[in-house]
Amino acid sequence: MLDELKTFIAVVEYKNFTKAAESINLSQPSVSLHIKHLEEYFNTTLIQRSIKQKNINITQSGFLLYERSKQMIKLLNDTKNDLLGYGNVVKGQLHIGASFTIGEYLLPAFLGKFAKAYPELELEVTIENTHNICEKVKNFQVDIALVEGTVPPSHFTIEKFYTDKMEVAVPYNHYLVNNYFSAEDLQNQTWISREIGSGTRQYLNLFLSNNNINAKNIIVFGSNYSVKEAVKNNLGITFISSLVIENSLKNNEISTLKTKQTYTRPFSYVMQKGIIPSKGTLAFIDMLKSYVENL
Repeated sequence: MLDELKTFIAVVEYKNFTKAAESINLSQPSVSLHIKHLEEYFNTTLIQRSIKQKNINITQSGFLLYERSKQMIKLLNDTKNDLLGYGNVVKGQLHIGASFTIGEYLLPAFLGKFAKAYPELELEVTIENTHNICEKVKNFQVDIALVEGTVPPSHFTIEKFYTDKMEVAVPYNHYLVNNYFSAEDLQNQTWISREIGSGTRQYLNLFLSNNNINAKNIIVFGSNYSVKEAVKNNLGITFISSLVIENSLKNNEISTLKTKQTYTRPFSYVMQKGIIPSKGTLAFIDMLKSYVENL
Protein backbone atom coordinates (compact mmCIF):
# COMPACT_ATOMS: atom_id res chain seq x y z
CA MET A 1 0.00 0.00 0.00
CA LEU A 2 2.84 2.43 0.80
CA ASP A 3 4.34 2.03 -2.68
CA GLU A 4 0.94 2.57 -4.27
CA LEU A 5 0.46 5.79 -2.29
CA LYS A 6 3.89 7.08 -3.32
CA THR A 7 3.02 6.30 -6.94
CA PHE A 8 -0.28 8.13 -6.63
CA ILE A 9 1.45 11.21 -5.17
CA ALA A 10 3.81 11.27 -8.15
CA VAL A 11 0.94 11.01 -10.64
CA VAL A 12 -0.93 13.90 -9.00
CA GLU A 13 2.15 16.11 -8.91
CA TYR A 14 3.30 15.39 -12.47
CA LYS A 15 -0.25 15.06 -13.89
CA ASN A 16 1.25 12.59 -16.33
CA PHE A 17 1.69 8.80 -16.05
CA THR A 18 4.90 8.70 -18.09
CA LYS A 19 6.65 11.47 -16.15
CA ALA A 20 5.46 10.02 -12.84
CA ALA A 21 6.82 6.60 -13.82
CA GLU A 22 10.21 8.11 -14.69
CA SER A 23 10.40 10.04 -11.41
CA ILE A 24 9.94 6.91 -9.26
CA ASN A 25 11.75 4.46 -11.54
CA LEU A 26 8.74 2.33 -12.45
CA SER A 27 7.30 1.28 -15.76
CA GLN A 28 4.13 3.01 -16.93
CA PRO A 29 2.10 -0.24 -16.71
CA SER A 30 3.22 -0.59 -13.07
CA VAL A 31 2.06 2.94 -12.33
CA SER A 32 -1.33 2.22 -13.92
CA LEU A 33 -1.60 -0.98 -11.88
CA HIS A 34 -0.84 0.87 -8.63
CA ILE A 35 -3.58 3.40 -9.35
CA LYS A 36 -6.01 0.59 -10.20
CA HIS A 37 -5.24 -1.16 -6.89
CA LEU A 38 -5.91 2.08 -4.96
CA GLU A 39 -9.20 2.69 -6.75
CA GLU A 40 -10.30 -0.88 -6.02
CA TYR A 41 -9.22 -0.65 -2.38
CA PHE A 42 -11.01 2.66 -1.73
CA ASN A 43 -13.89 1.78 -4.08
CA THR A 44 -13.76 5.17 -5.79
CA THR A 45 -12.45 6.88 -8.91
CA LEU A 46 -9.25 8.78 -8.17
CA ILE A 47 -8.24 9.80 -11.68
CA GLN A 48 -10.35 10.48 -14.76
CA ARG A 49 -8.45 9.68 -17.95
CA SER A 50 -9.00 10.87 -21.50
CA ILE A 51 -9.56 8.22 -24.18
CA LYS A 52 -5.92 8.35 -25.24
CA GLN A 53 -4.75 8.82 -21.63
CA LYS A 54 -2.80 11.93 -22.60
CA ASN A 55 -4.69 14.12 -20.18
CA ILE A 56 -5.74 13.22 -16.65
CA ASN A 57 -7.97 14.95 -14.11
CA ILE A 58 -7.81 14.31 -10.39
CA THR A 59 -11.21 13.79 -8.77
CA GLN A 60 -12.24 15.24 -5.41
CA SER A 61 -11.65 11.82 -3.89
CA GLY A 62 -8.23 11.82 -5.52
CA PHE A 63 -7.26 15.15 -3.99
CA LEU A 64 -8.40 13.96 -0.57
CA LEU A 65 -6.27 10.83 -0.87
CA TYR A 66 -3.35 12.92 -2.12
CA GLU A 67 -3.44 15.19 0.96
CA ARG A 68 -3.81 12.24 3.34
CA SER A 69 -1.06 10.31 1.54
CA LYS A 70 1.36 13.21 1.97
CA GLN A 71 0.53 13.32 5.67
CA MET A 72 1.02 9.57 6.09
CA ILE A 73 4.36 9.53 4.24
CA LYS A 74 5.62 12.46 6.31
CA LEU A 75 4.50 10.85 9.56
CA LEU A 76 6.24 7.58 8.63
CA ASN A 77 9.46 9.38 7.72
CA ASP A 78 9.41 11.48 10.90
CA THR A 79 8.72 8.38 13.01
CA LYS A 80 11.59 6.53 11.36
CA ASN A 81 13.96 9.44 12.02
CA ASP A 82 12.81 9.78 15.63
CA LEU A 83 13.24 6.05 16.26
CA LEU A 84 16.70 6.09 14.70
CA GLY A 85 17.58 8.90 17.06
CA TYR A 86 15.69 7.55 20.03
CA GLY A 87 17.14 8.92 23.24
CA ASN A 88 19.04 12.20 23.40
CA VAL A 89 20.37 12.22 19.83
CA VAL A 90 18.33 14.10 17.21
CA LYS A 91 18.85 12.59 13.76
CA GLY A 92 17.13 12.59 10.39
CA GLN A 93 16.22 15.51 8.17
CA LEU A 94 14.61 18.88 8.78
CA HIS A 95 13.40 21.00 5.86
CA ILE A 96 12.99 24.62 6.92
CA GLY A 97 11.16 27.27 4.94
CA ALA A 98 11.67 30.99 5.51
CA SER A 99 10.43 34.22 4.00
CA PHE A 100 13.13 36.53 2.70
CA THR A 101 13.63 38.91 5.64
CA ILE A 102 13.94 36.05 8.13
CA GLY A 103 15.87 33.79 5.77
CA GLU A 104 18.44 36.43 4.88
CA TYR A 105 18.84 38.42 8.11
CA LEU A 106 17.87 36.26 11.10
CA LEU A 107 18.08 32.59 10.18
CA PRO A 108 21.76 32.20 9.11
CA ALA A 109 23.25 33.16 12.48
CA PHE A 110 20.74 31.01 14.32
CA LEU A 111 21.33 28.00 12.07
CA GLY A 112 25.05 28.22 12.75
CA LYS A 113 24.33 27.62 16.44
CA PHE A 114 21.57 25.08 15.80
CA ALA A 115 23.67 22.95 13.42
CA LYS A 116 26.47 22.89 15.98
CA ALA A 117 24.06 21.75 18.70
CA TYR A 118 22.52 19.03 16.49
CA PRO A 119 25.28 17.89 14.12
CA GLU A 120 23.49 14.67 13.13
CA LEU A 121 20.36 16.47 11.92
CA GLU A 122 20.50 17.13 8.17
CA LEU A 123 19.15 20.60 7.34
CA GLU A 124 17.64 21.91 4.13
CA VAL A 125 16.51 25.54 3.80
CA THR A 126 14.16 27.08 1.24
CA ILE A 127 13.80 30.88 1.08
CA GLU A 128 10.90 32.43 -0.84
CA ASN A 129 8.23 35.06 -0.18
CA THR A 130 5.63 34.43 2.50
CA HIS A 131 2.89 33.27 0.13
CA ASN A 132 5.09 30.71 -1.63
CA ILE A 133 6.58 29.38 1.60
CA CYS A 134 3.11 28.84 3.09
CA GLU A 135 2.14 26.91 -0.03
CA LYS A 136 5.16 24.66 0.56
CA VAL A 137 3.99 24.04 4.14
CA LYS A 138 0.53 23.21 2.83
CA ASN A 139 2.01 20.76 0.31
CA PHE A 140 4.33 19.13 2.89
CA GLN A 141 7.43 20.38 1.07
CA VAL A 142 8.83 21.94 4.26
CA ASP A 143 8.44 20.78 7.88
CA ILE A 144 8.29 24.23 9.43
CA ALA A 145 8.26 27.76 8.02
CA LEU A 146 9.29 31.10 9.50
CA VAL A 147 7.28 33.97 8.00
CA GLU A 148 6.60 37.66 8.54
CA GLY A 149 3.29 38.13 6.75
CA THR A 150 -0.27 37.40 7.76
CA VAL A 151 -1.09 33.71 7.37
CA PRO A 152 -4.64 32.31 7.12
CA PRO A 153 -5.16 29.96 10.08
CA SER A 154 -7.37 27.45 8.26
CA HIS A 155 -4.55 25.13 7.17
CA PHE A 156 -1.82 25.99 9.66
CA THR A 157 -0.66 25.99 13.24
CA ILE A 158 0.79 29.47 13.78
CA GLU A 159 2.80 30.82 16.71
CA LYS A 160 4.61 34.13 17.08
CA PHE A 161 8.27 33.92 18.10
CA TYR A 162 9.69 37.44 17.54
CA THR A 163 8.58 41.07 17.22
CA ASP A 164 10.21 42.84 14.29
CA LYS A 165 10.53 46.64 14.23
CA MET A 166 9.61 48.38 10.97
CA GLU A 167 11.22 51.65 9.87
CA VAL A 168 10.61 54.34 7.25
CA ALA A 169 13.96 54.27 5.47
CA VAL A 170 15.20 57.10 3.23
CA PRO A 171 18.49 57.98 1.51
CA TYR A 172 21.16 59.17 3.95
CA ASN A 173 20.96 62.89 3.16
CA HIS A 174 17.22 63.00 2.44
CA TYR A 175 15.59 66.38 3.16
CA LEU A 176 13.13 64.80 5.66
CA VAL A 177 15.77 63.16 7.87
CA ASN A 178 15.67 65.72 10.70
CA ASN A 179 11.90 66.08 10.69
CA TYR A 180 9.40 64.05 12.67
CA PHE A 181 7.28 61.72 10.60
CA SER A 182 4.35 63.40 8.89
CA ALA A 183 1.94 61.70 6.53
CA GLU A 184 1.76 64.93 4.53
CA ASP A 185 5.53 64.88 3.97
CA LEU A 186 5.29 61.38 2.54
CA GLN A 187 2.58 62.14 -0.01
CA ASN A 188 3.58 61.77 -3.64
CA GLN A 189 6.87 60.04 -2.83
CA THR A 190 8.31 57.16 -4.84
CA TRP A 191 8.22 54.02 -2.71
CA ILE A 192 10.51 51.03 -3.11
CA SER A 193 8.71 47.76 -2.47
CA ARG A 194 8.91 44.00 -2.56
CA GLU A 195 6.61 42.00 -4.83
CA ILE A 196 2.99 41.09 -4.08
CA GLY A 197 2.96 37.97 -1.92
CA SER A 198 5.81 39.26 0.23
CA GLY A 199 5.19 39.92 3.91
CA THR A 200 7.15 43.19 3.61
CA ARG A 201 4.89 44.34 0.75
CA GLN A 202 1.85 43.46 2.83
CA TYR A 203 3.01 45.70 5.67
CA LEU A 204 3.98 48.55 3.33
CA ASN A 205 0.47 48.52 1.87
CA LEU A 206 -0.99 48.51 5.38
CA PHE A 207 1.27 51.39 6.46
CA LEU A 208 0.30 53.53 3.45
CA SER A 209 -3.40 52.76 3.89
CA ASN A 210 -3.50 53.44 7.65
CA ASN A 211 -1.76 56.79 7.18
CA ASN A 212 -3.75 57.78 4.06
CA ILE A 213 -0.54 58.13 2.07
CA ASN A 214 -0.81 58.19 -1.71
CA ALA A 215 2.31 56.84 -3.37
CA LYS A 216 3.49 58.75 -6.41
CA ASN A 217 4.97 55.54 -7.75
CA ILE A 218 5.93 52.07 -6.50
CA ILE A 219 9.09 50.43 -7.81
CA VAL A 220 9.14 46.68 -7.16
CA PHE A 221 12.24 44.61 -6.41
CA GLY A 222 12.45 40.88 -5.70
CA SER A 223 14.77 40.95 -2.69
CA ASN A 224 15.35 42.97 0.48
CA TYR A 225 18.92 43.68 -0.58
CA SER A 226 17.70 45.27 -3.82
CA VAL A 227 15.16 47.37 -1.93
CA LYS A 228 17.86 48.59 0.45
CA GLU A 229 20.26 49.40 -2.40
CA ALA A 230 17.53 51.25 -4.29
CA VAL A 231 16.90 53.50 -1.28
CA LYS A 232 20.63 53.97 -0.76
CA ASN A 233 20.95 55.15 -4.37
CA ASN A 234 18.12 57.70 -4.14
CA LEU A 235 15.48 55.81 -6.15
CA GLY A 236 12.92 56.34 -3.41
CA ILE A 237 11.97 55.55 0.17
CA THR A 238 10.62 52.39 1.81
CA PHE A 239 9.02 50.80 4.87
CA ILE A 240 11.19 47.89 5.90
CA SER A 241 12.48 45.71 8.72
CA SER A 242 15.15 47.20 10.96
CA LEU A 243 17.08 43.92 10.49
CA VAL A 244 17.53 44.67 6.78
CA ILE A 245 18.96 48.17 7.19
CA GLU A 246 20.95 47.74 10.41
CA ASN A 247 24.40 47.75 8.78
CA SER A 248 23.46 50.45 6.27
CA LEU A 249 22.49 52.75 9.16
CA LYS A 250 25.84 52.14 10.85
CA ASN A 251 27.66 52.86 7.57
CA ASN A 252 25.73 56.11 6.98
CA GLU A 253 24.23 54.80 3.75
CA ILE A 254 20.58 55.09 4.80
CA SER A 255 18.62 57.11 7.35
CA THR A 256 15.31 56.49 9.11
CA LEU A 257 12.58 58.98 9.89
CA LYS A 258 11.55 59.70 13.46
CA THR A 259 8.04 58.45 14.16
CA LYS A 260 5.76 59.11 17.14
CA GLN A 261 4.42 55.60 16.84
CA THR A 262 6.47 52.41 16.91
CA TYR A 263 5.66 50.13 14.00
CA THR A 264 6.12 46.40 14.53
CA ARG A 265 5.07 43.10 13.01
CA PRO A 266 5.23 39.52 14.28
CA PHE A 267 7.54 36.82 12.99
CA SER A 268 5.77 33.47 13.28
CA TYR A 269 6.56 29.84 12.76
CA VAL A 270 4.02 27.88 10.75
CA MET A 271 3.32 24.15 10.47
CA GLN A 272 0.64 22.00 8.89
CA LYS A 273 -2.38 21.80 11.18
CA GLY A 274 -2.88 18.36 12.74
CA ILE A 275 0.66 17.13 12.09
CA ILE A 276 2.72 15.71 14.97
CA PRO A 277 6.06 17.59 14.88
CA SER A 278 9.20 15.48 14.60
CA LYS A 279 11.85 15.50 17.30
CA GLY A 280 14.05 17.66 15.04
CA THR A 281 11.23 20.19 14.56
CA LEU A 282 10.61 20.44 18.30
CA ALA A 283 14.33 20.92 18.97
CA PHE A 284 14.39 23.66 16.33
CA ILE A 285 11.43 25.50 17.91
CA ASP A 286 12.85 25.29 21.45
CA MET A 287 16.25 26.63 20.44
CA LEU A 288 14.75 29.35 18.21
CA LYS A 289 12.69 30.70 21.10
CA SER A 290 15.75 30.83 23.35
CA TYR A 291 17.83 32.47 20.63
CA VAL A 292 15.45 35.36 19.87
CA GLU A 293 15.10 36.19 23.58
CA ASN A 294 18.70 37.44 23.45
CA LEU A 295 18.36 39.57 20.32
